[in-house]
Amino acid sequence: MLIACVVLGVDAQNIVSGTVKNPTGETLIGANVYWAKTSKGVITDNNGNFKIEKISGKNLLVVSFIGFEADTIDVNKISDNQNINIVLKDNSQTVGEVEVKERRNGTSQIGGALNGMRINQAELFKAACCNLGESFTTNPSVDVSYSDAATGAKQIKLLGLSGLYVQMLAENIPDFRLTASPYALGYVPGAWLKGIQVSKGASSVKNGYESITGQIDVEYLKPDDDEGIGLNIYGNSEGKIEINADANKHLTDHLSTEILAHYDNSLADMDENDDNFFDKPNIKQVNFHNRWHYHKGRYIFHGGYSILDEKRESGQLKPLENEDLYKISINTRRYGAYMKNAFVLDPEHGTNIALITSSTIHNMDSEFGKKIYNNDEKNLYAQLVFETDFSPMHNLSAGLSVNSDQMDQKYIAENLNEKETVLGGYAQYTFNYDDKVIFMAGLRIDNSSIYNSFLTPRFHLKLKPNDIFSIRLSAGKGYRSPHALAENHFLMSSGRNIIIEKLAQESAWNMGSSMSWKIPVGHKHLKINTEYYYTTFQSQALADYDMSPKDIIIKSSEEKSYSHTFQADASYDIFKGFEFSAAYRLNDVKAFSGGELRTKPLTNKYKALLTASYKTPLGIWQFDANLQLNGGGRLPDYINENGDLVKNSTFKAYEQLNFQITKWFRKFSVYLGGENLTCYKQKNPIISSQNPWSETFEPTLVYGPVSGIMIYAGVRLNFFRD
Repeated sequence: MLIACVVLGVDAQNIVSGTVKNPTGETLIGANVYWAKTSKGVITDNNGNFKIEKISGKNLLVVSFIGFEADTIDVNKISDNQNINIVLKDNSQTVGEVEVKERRNGTSQIGGALNGMRINQAELFKAACCNLGESFTTNPSVDVSYSDAATGAKQIKLLGLSGLYVQMLAENIPDFRLTASPYALGYVPGAWLKGIQVSKGASSVKNGYESITGQIDVEYLKPDDDEGIGLNIYGNSEGKIEINADANKHLTDHLSTEILAHYDNSLADMDENDDNFFDKPNIKQVNFHNRWHYHKGRYIFHGGYSILDEKRESGQLKPLENEDLYKISINTRRYGAYMKNAFVLDPEHGTNIALITSSTIHNMDSEFGKKIYNNDEKNLYAQLVFETDFSPMHNLSAGLSVNSDQMDQKYIAENLNEKETVLGGYAQYTFNYDDKVIFMAGLRIDNSSIYNSFLTPRFHLKLKPNDIFSIRLSAGKGYRSPHALAENHFLMSSGRNIIIEKLAQESAWNMGSSMSWKIPVGHKHLKINTEYYYTTFQSQALADYDMSPKDIIIKSSEEKSYSHTFQADASYDIFKGFEFSAAYRLNDVKAFSGGELRTKPLTNKYKALLTASYKTPLGIWQFDANLQLNGGGRLPDYINENGDLVKNSTFKAYEQLNFQITKWFRKFSVYLGGENLTCYKQKNPIISSQNPWSETFEPTLVYGPVSGIMIYAGVRLNFFRD
């Protein structure tokens, strides 16, 4: 607040402000106000008011609005520069229709105090993006990799840490938790996505306390978007086919609905290294969403339901002599429903109240050889939110929430039931001075039926002294309730013994800073970002591979575990239609494992990413490529096929090249691409694949691609919409 007061005191003398109106006295919203012969300008707010910073040597202020004659004011001739009243004259001249086209950037920075990026469809179309897990190919911050070769479980990593510490949201509702977390990236078809928002570090307290390293919020296509039907058909050289469809209809001026449908199937048994074991599981999935939107007056409603059925099969292709066939099967049925009700109480001050509810049923039956794990999971969530703007500079958000998880589990012959209900409330204050100083502070208090009461404080500060430079600072705490079997059931594919100790609630502090530059170079801007984040755990649940090569011990540790990450990235449009970006990230992630603090296994030391995209002037052809260099790392101790103990093993850095060509037509587009064109693949992703019934069988030490070059092709069709 002291910083804010100093900035306000200095800037007040250098600010010109006023109101823009039409001849009848009505204020004009969105009028352009800028200094003559510069690009420095603002637009008027909802009350027709504006504030613009003075520029040395400039005194002519231009005001314009469509349908009115532009006016130029000499501010040096006005005594009161804080209260200029400008009236624009009607312009009776008319012009013909003008169409303006510009290539939309695929990513943009999140506004406000949070540090993060929005990924829109323009970016998603640069790759096949069959599902959410493949939507981060061109993103330098998010890593996606297989957790194991047997089940195909994929894992997000953000700030060097597991995706369990990233809060997953579906349009601001917590989702894809617990049993769904290992496979959640495959539950969201890429063709359904309107955009993805990735925020790093301690996020807002609005959505709960579970965000430790950040949030990923997926945004689906909307029922109230332009009417029409979309179809996406995809196939690849690994025998996978996929069909996606979306259709929306405006039933009335106030009511619209949407249907999203998905089908994919693996038609080939992959075994590129001839080890008689699936390189990837065969997956068959049917996914359906029906969404509704109603808006009349001050009432807004969003709601819908979803159904998912998925079958994963892996294991040996054929049994060995005198042995049973080793088989892995995971059958999932998932049902969900949500509802949002919002009432706008005072449009002028943005005062509104909203009730958000959701429910999920997730049933999974799985078999790993002779190990059986079944889980019937139920979740209920509700949130009551109140928001208001006291003034353009002051915002308050407050709310109450309840979250209930219940799991009825069967592990081999043992019944294990877990239940937790958390009641919570939060308040969050935001101060915003003309986007130059933004301060946000939030505090949650929650009470768990297992872990009692706990506080979640979070703070964010953004300073933007000019249009070129900005800096963000953040600090906050996060918590997580660990569930050993639900979140780690894919470990059952390992031949090691799984030992589960009593787990405590996880808690960690996250602190970070980021700096951004937008430097004019020629007729474009060079965008540079640097960031550093530090995460330190007070309590962490770990799957410890290092205590014994024959065991995986899932336990809680209060010893020091931490993550340091530093990232720098830059982007520049080299010439019209050609986008280029480069990024580099360093990871230093350590955890208390095997009785000592050591580098976390299967974590890359660094990542470098180069992306290039070119779209021809008429927008008919598009070429996209990205090259990744993934740094090496540590492997835990393990026993190899010969029964020898392998200690202090590491893996080397490896590269991956992806490329795609897209041909655009008015109503459809076709695309052809290739992934992992450098053909790097892990030589032995499955240890002792010829002896899956032994304790040396190990498919969970996967650090890189498990298959070589993959070629794909597809077509995107639009009916009745542009």
